[in-house]
Amino acid sequence: MQPWLLYGANGYTGTLIAREAVRRGLSPILAGRNTDAVAALARELGLTYRVFPVTAPVLGEVALVLHCAGPFSTTGAPMMDACLRAGAHYLDITGEIDVFEQAWARDAQARNAGVVLCPGVGFDVIPTDCIAAALKHALPDARRLALGFDSQSAVSPGTARTAVEALARPGRIRRDGRIVDVPQAWRVRRIDFGGGERTAMTIAWGDVSTAFYSTGIPDIEVYVSATDRIVRAARISNQLRLLVGLAPVQSLLKRGAGRMAGPAASTRARQVTYVWGEVENTAGTRRVARIRTANGYDVTVHGSLAVAQFLLERDGLGGTFTPSMLMGRKFVEQLPGSGTIQMAAH
Repeated sequence: MQPWLLYGANGYTGTLIAREAVRRGLSPILAGRNTDAVAALARELGLTYRVFPVTAPVLGEVALVLHCAGPFSTTGAPMMDACLRAGAHYLDITGEIDVFEQAWARDAQARNAGVVLCPGVGFDVIPTDCIAAALKHALPDARRLALGFDSQSAVSPGTARTAVEALARPGRIRRDGRIVDVPQAWRVRRIDFGGGERTAMTIAWGDVSTAFYSTGIPDIEVYVSATDRIVRAARISNQLRLLVGLAPVQSLLKRGAGRMAGPAASTRARQVTYVWGEVENTAGTRRVARIRTANGYDVTVHGSLAVAQFLLERDGLGGTFTPSMLMGRKFVEQLPGSGTIQMAAH
């Protein structure tokens, strides 16, 4: 297999991916910014490593980069550009709308270079993207798409830091094909994600970008299950956005986020995720889809490696893709711990 590089290997999710890669007999080059941490993991796993800042990538002769060092709002574009220069496919595990849009802005360049750009090859956004594609297949003239998930999983430091950045931003939806800002918790509704009806609120999730490219549906909202307390806090944050966005406040909150620990394997095994979607056409016809998956971090490990192996074994692909465009709408069903997508009329 061609050489490939795992950047951010010493982070919580990167380490999970590195260990699973070795278990599968793969030998990624480990890379990151922290010399001691990357070197220690490489020694433990018997792998080679490199150390460089994401702002000045040193890719060398690699066929693919799996990028796991966020926040991707800062790190995504430099690594994409480095991959385009090097002729290496680019994958990441982001859920950040702007990063997906940055990738699609480079679509023509990627096609010309014979490079695949496919951000979001983890829980963000494989399950929801596959649900979106399945719903489009079931109702081809759909004009409105709602997606969402119910997860009680603890989060990693990287996920927490990205969430801190999100506190300083508005919510986002897609309306008439355009991404527009809305308040946090702009809409609240009751949804049965698959484990019983829950309160849910809109969030600025990656599918606001990706589902449009996967389906062409012009109106898109994404929901997450939330307690009444979380909904109230989200709505209060709308009044505090300028304060939370100040650099000293962001720095303080991110230091706290960095002290968090991602869930242990035994915890992840207990914390499954329910994913849901709903489409509607102009005549009022609706379809609903649901799937139960493994914990989001396990989805990310297995999903990202499956896409990496797929690309490393194929030639001739280039351009920007979503996971369902690249791997098919049933891709999520192939991942360990996933069920099948269940479709029903509303």
